[in-house]
Amino acid sequence: MDKLAISGFVLAVVAVAGGFMMEGGALSTLLHFPAFLIVAGGTVGAVMLQTPLNQFVLGMKMLPWVVRPAQLPLQHTVERIVHWGSAARSTGFLALENDALAEQDPFLHRGLNLLVDGVEPKVLQDTLDAELTLERERLLRGARIFEAMGGYSPTIGIVGAVLGLIQAMANISEPELLGLGIATAFVATIYGVGFANLLFIPVGNKLQSLVHQRTLYHELIVEGLVSIAHGENPRNIERKLAAYHSG
Repeated sequence: MDKLAISGFVLAVVAVAGGFMMEGGALSTLLHFPAFLIVAGGTVGAVMLQTPLNQFVLGMKMLPWVVRPAQLPLQHTVERIVHWGSAARSTGFLALENDALAEQDPFLHRGLNLLVDGVEPKVLQDTLDAELTLERERLLRGARIFEAMGGYSPTIGIVGAVLGLIQAMANISEPELLGLGIATAFVATIYGVGFANLLFIPVGNKLQSLVHQRTLYHELIVEGLVSIAHGENPRNIERKLAAYHSG
């Protein structure tokens, strides 16, 4: 559980709502379902229109990462790679066959199988780098749907404001309906800007940061497996991979 992400979101909402209430505003005036429907529905609908289905579904599946990011076992993986390097240097790459078969991490599984198959170090690196690049781009496209929502949300908020003002002008002779239209106008603007800057853009940036962390972890794996393929000393491999771990 990412307590910093949760605390940051709560702090932002409390700061905005608290400041509004300190100025004498009533919190209930910010709870306006028609304005919420216009902004939320319009924003999500616009992103759905521009996004392929598989990319949109991926982005939704990545959303829980914001509060429950995957734990990357950097130190444990370094230790395993150093162990594999020692085994390969002592008895050859076939010594890694059982580890390759039992490996649960798909990326490590493929890398170890390539080592066992005896592929050239350059081929090993090119193959894993290509897979890493494609996976990173796939995940980044999923994360960017929230960035797109952050771009559309303020504009949809303005659309909601205009609709509210149209309603207000149509009922200018009826004070109650006039007030309702003006409320929709201002609250829709708040929702549009607030959703973008307190939710969509931060979520998109957080997901992209997590994707970059995941990529760095996979780069560590590539570096380690290629070093094993070159027959490097396990101590040198450990020192090389320590830079990734400290970063």
